[in-house]
Amino acid sequence: MESIARLSLRFINTRETRFLRTPILGSHRNHNRPHKPGASSPDFGFKGTLIGPKNHCPSSVLSARAGWFLGFGGDKKPMLPEIVKAGDPVLHEAARDVAVDEIGSEKIERIIEDMIRVMRNAPGVGLAAPQIGVPLKIIVLEDTKEYISICQSISGDMDAASLAKRQGFGRSQVVLNPKLKKKNNKTALFFEGCLSVDGFRAVVERHLEVEVTGLSRDGQPIKIDASGWQARILQHECDHLDGTIYVDKMVPRTFRTVENLDLPLPNECPKLGVGKLA
Repeated sequence: MESIARLSLRFINTRETRFLRTPILGSHRNHNRPHKPGASSPDFGFKGTLIGPKNHCPSSVLSARAGWFLGFGGDKKPMLPEIVKAGDPVLHEAARDVAVDEIGSEKIERIIEDMIRVMRNAPGVGLAAPQIGVPLKIIVLEDTKEYISICQSISGDMDAASLAKRQGFGRSQVVLNPKLKKKNNKTALFFEGCLSVDGFRAVVERHLEVEVTGLSRDGQPIKIDASGWQARILQHECDHLDGTIYVDKMVPRTFRTVENLDLPLPNECPKLGVGKLA
């Protein structure tokens, strides 16, 4: 997932500045499909722009991915892992639970710290362990007031009241072995992207309200009741732990490049906004 600063540079370099309207949410002005954030009608999407190697994976990158299992690192500061891209088997297979006796260990703590560093470096609002090549059920989330305020300052197609409904996670929410439960059948259709599918977006239908239970990084039970933006992020990240990426769930014929995000959807595509599963 990509945050504002990175996507802003992409649009500045490739499009007119008028397309900086809601970069963190991926919305645009020409759809004429009203869509509001919050429990009643959320505006949320995901952005992914980290560019990884296309033709081969250097041994240094493989070492960074596998280091936690091979014992690399020692006293040296570990290098920042690469974002794993679509096609790598780790993104398409279910991750395993973190064993209770592993929680709090040096290995798990270093994985979590690496995930947070990678997420912030992107920058993004969430990351799952398989996205750095680690097949464990760990997600990190971070949607700060700073991100939200920047979104408010550059948004032109969302009113202040709508943006005010967007609730962030604060800094570095960590969940181990998360279990997600949908709270009702209300859903919303909106664009998503992913750091592991660089430069593309597609419409995905997500539940508006979810409950996530799991363990904190110190092994304590936690529960997150989420709606709107938070709910979409949680569903996106939990999908990664099941070996699912957003393109596996996208609405057909909505897949597009970031540069074409403002173009209208085909007539037969459902409208963006709140709906209800049959």
